[in-house]
Amino acid sequence: MARYAALLRAVNVGGTTALPMSRLKAVCLDAGLEHVETYIASGNVVFESKAAPAKIKATLEAALRKELGKPVGVVLRSAAELRAVLKASPFRNTEPKYTHVIFLDTAPPADALDHVRGRRDEELRLAEREIYVHYPSGMGRSKLRIPAASEGTARNINTVTKLVELTSKP
Repeated sequence: MARYAALLRAVNVGGTTALPMSRLKAVCLDAGLEHVETYIASGNVVFESKAAPAKIKATLEAALRKELGKPVGVVLRSAAELRAVLKASPFRNTEPKYTHVIFLDTAPPADALDHVRGRRDEELRLAEREIYVHYPSGMGRSKLRIPAASEGTARNINTVTKLVELTSKP
């Protein structure tokens, strides 16, 4: 059985879609996922499953649509993939709360950075299925818009580190 983290898009962030983590856990258990554990109220859930990643994603998205009455994007990463994302961070020497990973389902377009708007002091790097962003002045003050990230979901390095820890549990 493999361990995964599901990162939900726009859940409990800014009040757009309220989903208590206890309810998220119940939805996941009802969807057949095992050893379900949530982490902070922003749509992070760790679990085990024997199913293929595409099947897990589809099942979880359908269950969330049923629960909330609207689509909720889910980005899935295995424990090994999360470890690789953390290890590959090009901004390891920055304060973790100012560095974010935008998780995508597919590779960002090669020209993704050409279409960024509102950039000031932010640094960006493309990766396999991620976009790394360092916000030296803080994400809250940034006017950065990344069109290639519109279907992704961002987590800061502190959260990614915790998800690596949770998915690495035996």
